[in-house]
Amino acid sequence: MVPSSGWGVAHLMLRARPDDGTGLPIQAALRAFTEAAPENQVRAFSVLGGRADFGVMLVAPNLHDLDVAVKGVTAGPVDVVYTYLSVTEESEYRATEDDERARLVELGEDDLEGKLAEWNERIAHYREMRVHPDLPVRKLLCFYPMSKRREGDDNWYALSFDERKALMMGHGTLGRKFAGRVTQLITGSTGLDDWEWGVTLFSDDLAALKEIVYEMRFDEVSTRFGEFGPFFVGLVMDPADVLERSGLK
Repeated sequence: MVPSSGWGVAHLMLRARPDDGTGLPIQAALRAFTEAAPENQVRAFSVLGGRADFGVMLVAPNLHDLDVAVKGVTAGPVDVVYTYLSVTEESEYRATEDDERARLVELGEDDLEGKLAEWNERIAHYREMRVHPDLPVRKLLCFYPMSKRREGDDNWYALSFDERKALMMGHGTLGRKFAGRVTQLITGSTGLDDWEWGVTLFSDDLAALKEIVYEMRFDEVSTRFGEFGPFFVGLVMDPADVLERSGLK
């Protein structure tokens, strides 16, 4: 079953039970998953801080592949600490060509059409990566779910689309300060899980993960409207190494 738009994403946070078996069945399930389709991707990580022993992030166009892999992993000698289901998606608040044209005119750019062509090429790649991601290979992964607040004057959904878009454009500009240090994948989960979005951050620097979340919380999108679920941070490794570190050789 392939969604009409986007790929399925599952995050699993797990506690190992070494006395109940080995990690071989989990390795076999992950290997079968990646061999089922070239787009199927896995990131395994050893969870820092003890909230779980290890985690697995799975991305797949076909939900049957995703479901089989999730059941194969959780059938191993593990207890499930936390799971999250979402789907890759484009942002509804993305900038348009008219937005970029207006920005370039305001800056007084001479080669307007040339700059627009460069922007269109860049934004097309960005949108493709949002919906059909090629997960980066980084040393660290951070995952957390979030929603927009719906309380009194701080009801995100009571704002007009233009107000929401303006706020999100500023929020995105702040996030781009971390380009090269942090790569983020935002996936949608409204109607699929308890929160509205899943945020996965990839980086080689733990300080960068802390800084981006800290700085973005001062932005109005977060200060007035952001609600956050639990955070999980892990060291990205080969699945076999993650399982061995968790006691599942």
